[in-house]
Amino acid sequence: MNFSDLAKNRYSERYFDSRPVEQEKLDKILEAGRVVPTACNYQPQRFFVIRSEEAMEKLRAVTRFHYNAPLFLLVCYDIREVWKNPGDRCYENYNSGEQDASIAATTMMYEAEELGVHTIWVRGFDSKTVVDTFGLPEYMIPVMLLGLGYPNERAKANPWHFKRKPIGEFVTEL
Repeated sequence: MNFSDLAKNRYSERYFDSRPVEQEKLDKILEAGRVVPTACNYQPQRFFVIRSEEAMEKLRAVTRFHYNAPLFLLVCYDIREVWKNPGDRCYENYNSGEQDASIAATTMMYEAEELGVHTIWVRGFDSKTVVDTFGLPEYMIPVMLLGLGYPNERAKANPWHFKRKPIGEFVTEL
């Protein structure tokens, strides 16, 4: 599948079956997140694999948006390793962490789709609760959870997935 088709057809999966994601596929997905471009190549993105029963119980305690995915990646950034732009007058104390981690998460999402593994991007959680629940250090900032797994028989794209604004609403030449 070419990238354009991959991007158009990938959707947020809400109906996972219980089959585990193979380690070989998980390794490829994690590698895709490792090699992404980051600001000044500082590479602040960090990934935490959530798949043991104990870790999944903790996950269910921090978000109701788990959709029974058998595996989650908690995507964070290390605040000590981000690029900062103190001179930005629109964004006081700007740092690249959220963008760098989001680029990594998006790339992993598309790699998973290419491998036949469905995903869902989850941001329905309180970051401090996630840090406390998983015992993360204070410098580790959660950005999102990426649920991974195989679709069950109910799987289908939400009808909203295919509603797209025209390109003219996104692009302005300056």
